[in-house]
Amino acid sequence: MTFAIRYTTLGMAATNAYLIGDEDTREAILIDPVDQAETLKQMADDAGWTIKLIIATHAHFDHIMASKALKELTGAPFYIHADAIPMLRGLPDQGMRFFHRLFPEAAQPDRLLTSERETITLGGIQLETLFTPGHAPGHIALYFASQGVVFSGDALFAGSVGRTDLPGGDHDLLMKSIHEQLLTLPDETVVLPGHGGQTTIGRERATNPFLLTYPE
Repeated sequence: MTFAIRYTTLGMAATNAYLIGDEDTREAILIDPVDQAETLKQMADDAGWTIKLIIATHAHFDHIMASKALKELTGAPFYIHADAIPMLRGLPDQGMRFFHRLFPEAAQPDRLLTSERETITLGGIQLETLFTPGHAPGHIALYFASQGVVFSGDALFAGSVGRTDLPGGDHDLLMKSIHEQLLTLPDETVVLPGHGGQTTIGRERATNPFLLTYPE
């Protein structure tokens, strides 16, 4: 089995959207429908893939803005954690809070993920959900174990961690999530975050100032 990962950075917050393609089935999973649904679909079309599943790591506006439009364009189901539903439904109001204009409605979810580890499968792609709240309610990371990759959303970044000063944020809970769910992964695991460039679990364990100064 052969897999490939493509990404693009879009939207007002320069947010990363990731596309995982199964080169055998030509089917793909889109992680975080951040913005510009047509651009996200074109990224899949350019690779010769069909988006068959859409997953959001959490429901901050910059990770779900294109959820409804992309679902309508592709017919793909949309997954998100159950605890993220109030924020998901409040997407239009997030626009008023941050930019004084209404945002579009978010997609209706087709499956609500739980706080237990779940395996999401599409063709040969297997993603394990890691419950990582703290930055936002219902935040998850997605571990692609066979490829040694974790999609960390806004929990962990290169040299930083997710902000917790927004509604629903909890710094102690975020640090607990990182220590218990992400830092337990192998050091060589590549971290693909919601913003900025990639890093590794080992690099963050050894150098991330937020982790080094916070007691486990």
